[in-house]
Parts: sequence; structure tokens; C-alpha cells
Amino acid sequence: MTTATTRALRTTRTGGERSAGDASPSPAARPSLPSLTGLRWMAALLVFGLHVNNFGYFAGIGGRAVSWAFGAGATGVSFFFVLSGFVLTWSARPGDRALSFWRRRVARVYPVHLATLAMALVLAYTLAHEPRPTPKQTVANTLLLHSWWRPWWQTLNPVSWSLACEAFFYAAFPLLFLVLRRLGARGSAALGVLSLAAVLVLARSEVHHWWTYSLYSLPAARLPEFVLGAVTARLVLLGRWRGPGLEASLAVALIGYFFVPQLKPGYATVCTVVGFVLLIPAAAVADLHGRPSMWRRPRLVRLGELSFAFYMVHLLVLRAATHLLGRKPHFGLPAGAAVTAAVFAVSLALSWALYEAVECPARRLLLRRRGRPSPAAQPGQARRESPVAARD
Repeated sequence: MTTATTRALRTTRTGGERSAGDASPSPAARPSLPSLTGLRWMAALLVFGLHVNNFGYFAGIGGRAVSWAFGAGATGVSFFFVLSGFVLTWSARPGDRALSFWRRRVARVYPVHLATLAMALVLAYTLAHEPRPTPKQTVANTLLLHSWWRPWWQTLNPVSWSLACEAFFYAAFPLLFLVLRRLGARGSAALGVLSLAAVLVLARSEVHHWWTYSLYSLPAARLPEFVLGAVTARLVLLGRWRGPGLEASLAVALIGYFFVPQLKPGYATVCTVVGFVLLIPAAAVADLHGRPSMWRRPRLVRLGELSFAFYMVHLLVLRAATHLLGRKPHFGLPAGAAVTAAVFAVSLALSWALYEAVECPARRLLLRRRGRPSPAAQPGQARRESPVAARD
């Protein structure tokens, strides 16, 4: 364990709670959590597999295998929401101003969003049979407001609906962080229980159609998942997290994931959210204590750094490929695997280009102050603050 990690842990353990204040180490003293970056890639891969399944690349036994493995891949977005709340709380600055926080969030997600939005517009106006957005839809997508109106949520780059949810979370985070700092450990845990109850109630309302439109893409309806992530981060920072270890948490998450097809549509989040809420802090604690974690392997962490760009671009690649492959081609296993590998390789190459040529340079440029990059623009800090702007 590094010296910085040891100092941070000692501060967390011995600081106590200063009358519902913040006894956690300052963000500058908090170590990075590479396992969370590796887990981001696995969540992005689940969403990719879901879309490969939806595009019908496989027939027969291959199709059944892909459906079994990735039929519940949409829950990867729920993982992103929980992880986003955790990471933002972990890297939050107690004396930070809301405008400074929002500025960093814009610098983090908006460049890739605009780049993939431009790609979606090019596809819409150059490829036959692609729906062309109305001016209102384009403006709503640009401003990340389209998830508030169900008829617009899948327009242009469909996966950006979750980014619109993230934008709402970012808007609410300064207030949420203020509340968490005042609540202390017991109050934060109570807020977590209420948030979990809200997930259950919202799922039941979705299944029984209590509302005219589905709540799946509504940012306000996904806020409890984000709050759960923030609560668990707060408990870890205070040294009050008492969840199971990494292996047990992963087992719970996997059981919930593969149990999703057994329930009615709408209950998917209920199946997996508990596992995700256990897995994320367990991975963080493993990093803090230097315990074994397969998720912080260097290659996996590198893929995790590309995961946001990969998430944002992969569906555009799949949509473009339909003009070469047709819709739901249902290939045999060898051909389906070859086509999937090709689409994956193109998506990964584009995500690398977006990360290196758009995401990182634009973030440095937007966060530059008087000719010098701000602390938030430094690579280590960027890794700590990376949200999971997911998304599906």
C-alpha cells in the first residue's frame, strides 16, 4: 500500500465524525481507485453485448448464448449511475463552488457528446433510411434535455439519453453533497435505505403502468441510483462501510444480473442494484487496503479510461453497419463472431481516437486558467473524477 493511501486511511479511521461534519481526508489526500475504472469497462461491455443481441447478429445457438449473456445488459446503465454517484462523492471538494464543479463536469462529458452528436447528424443526413431529427430534437439533444420527453429519448445518438440523466445528477450534486456532509454516517445510511425503497417503488410503478410514459429514461426516476452511489462513497470516506468483500459482492451482482430474465420487464434495476451498491464500495475498499482485485489490471484500467467514448460511439457504428449487413442478419456462429469482432474493433478504435483527440485535449483546454491547467485537469485527478457518463 502506498504511503498516501496509508495516510488517507489513517485519517479516515481516526478522524471520527465532527458533529455531522466531514472527517474524511481531503480530495488531494485521497488515493485513486483503479478498480472502479476497470469495472466501468465491464459495464460498457455489457451494453455493447446488449446492442449486438438487439441487432440480431447471431442465429441459433449463438443467438441463444448472446441473449443469455447480454439480455440483461441494460442494467449496465444502472451500474454507471451508481458508480457516478460514488466517484463524484469520492472526489468532491468540501469548499468547492457549484459553478466550478459544473464547469469540470461540462469539460468532462460535453466534448465527446458534441463529437458523437455530430457523427449522428452525419449518419442521419447521409445514409438512407436513417431518421432525420427535427430542429427541436437536435436542440434538446445538444442541451441534454431529450430524456425528459419520452418521444425524443432515442433520437440521434440513442445512448445519450443516459448522459441527459447524468446532466441532471450533476445539477443536483452540489445540494446532495451538502446534505450528505450534514447528515453524517447514520443519516447517510438512512438516505440510502430511502433511495433503495424509491427504486423499488419506481420499478413497481413501471411494471403496473402507473404513469403515461415509461420511467426508464426519466432523469428524476433514475436519481435514487445515483444517490445510492453517493451514500456508499460517503460511508467509505467516514470508515463506516460494512459491506461484504469483493468476491462476495461480485457473486451477489452476478446472481442479480442473471436473475433479471426471470422477472417482469421493469424489475431489472431491482435485481441488480443491490449487487452494484455492494460491488462498487467493495472494489474501492480493496484498492484502499491493497487487497487483490482483478479490476485494476493495467489493460483493464486503460480500457476503462476509454469506456465513456466507447459507450458513446459504439451504437453509431452498429447503426452504420446495418447498411452493409442488413437489419437482423442472423449469421451463423463463425460469421456472427467475425462481424461482432469487426464492429467491436472499429468502435474501440474510434473510442481511442475520441479519447486522445477530443476528450483529453478539450478537457485540458476548458479547464485551463491563466495559461496553467487547473488541478482538476491533472491526469491523476481526472481519473478520480471520471464519471461514468454512460452510459446505454
